[in-house]
Amino acid sequence: MDTLDYLLENNARWAEEMKTKDAEYFSRIYDVQTPKYLWIGCSDSRISANMTMGLKPGELFVHRNIANVVVHTDMNCLSVIQFAVEALGVEHIIVCGHYNCGGVKAAMENVRFGLIDNWLRHIQDVMRTHEATLEAIEDELNRFYKLCELNVLEQTLNVCETTFVRDAWQKGQNLTVHGWIYDMREGYLKKLGIHLGNREQLESFRRRVIYK
Repeated sequence: MDTLDYLLENNARWAEEMKTKDAEYFSRIYDVQTPKYLWIGCSDSRISANMTMGLKPGELFVHRNIANVVVHTDMNCLSVIQFAVEALGVEHIIVCGHYNCGGVKAAMENVRFGLIDNWLRHIQDVMRTHEATLEAIEDELNRFYKLCELNVLEQTLNVCETTFVRDAWQKGQNLTVHGWIYDMREGYLKKLGIHLGNREQLESFRRRVIYK
């Protein structure tokens, strides 16, 4: 049986290295976290939110799930958003998808895996919402990548419609919701033109982008 001791050994080396570089490192982050950002991303093992943005532990609050989906019945995701907004007072919520997302691809190809099929139905809803846009793209890879972007768009709007974000905006809290995507081929993050800081900006964005 593999006891995974090598992982504990890796941890011990890392902890000693951190304390060698900064003797107060662990004691400094022990009592409090004050992140400015909430990252809602995919569970893909190839992506590290902190590493991708060059942030240290304590600077980023993170929620991850298959294909970075935000569903209004997902108590896990909603709890993270509420805690980030109301308790931590984050100033930015970043919904970040990525190209070549396995969850998006499975939804697009209607592949059956079991329980996760029900989760991926949310992405198939995105496909139906943007059916005309997707069908107009002849190249299959470009269509796939466009769906990855459109999924970020819809999940970002879902974040904006949560009661916690709406209440924060109503109170005048400094909070902006962003939609980004990550290109693993090059390692770069890309803005998708979605940065919404109040209800008026949200409605304007919907009229300009969704209903044009």
